[in-house]
Amino acid sequence: MSVHDTHPETRPESEPARRRVDLGQFGLAAFMVVVGIYTIIDAAGLDVGFADPVGPRVFPYVIGTGLVLVGVLLAVATARGSQPEPEEGEDVDLSSSADWLTVLKLVAVLLFTVATVNLLGWAISGAVLFAGAAWSLGSRTLVRDVIVGLVLAIGSWYAFYVGLGIPLTPGVLDGIL
Repeated sequence: MSVHDTHPETRPESEPARRRVDLGQFGLAAFMVVVGIYTIIDAAGLDVGFADPVGPRVFPYVIGTGLVLVGVLLAVATARGSQPEPEEGEDVDLSSSADWLTVLKLVAVLLFTVATVNLLGWAISGAVLFAGAAWSLGSRTLVRDVIVGLVLAIGSWYAFYVGLGIPLTPGVLDGIL
């Protein structure tokens, strides 16, 4: 084994540098293309009203086309050797590993919300989601987090219901909200 094999910066100019292909970028590009195509196909099945000049298909078509285009551009850039640069933020410690316990807590809180939103309603499940996310990320003021979660959940429930005309499930609070 020579010095040239272990240190790429000492490689003679005549030896070409080996390009490392990032398969993760190709995977992300493929995922974006698949989701974009699915969005376009799904939008084709939407009913268009006779008096609606734009219709409900326009935005899914735009978003699906954008996803396909960005996915293809990412695959081309990756094939040409483009590499993402690592985060250089001052508050990021690149030497530490991921905090999987925090990720698992967040996933558990999200799954609880998905499982209980129809039964308990958005106001209660949303409050648990907000307070649980704060707890998962390190907050130790449970009472404050629950109060803030309730305010955010009830506020967003009314914003959707009154402001946008989109009824979210009230769950056990049906008739109270």
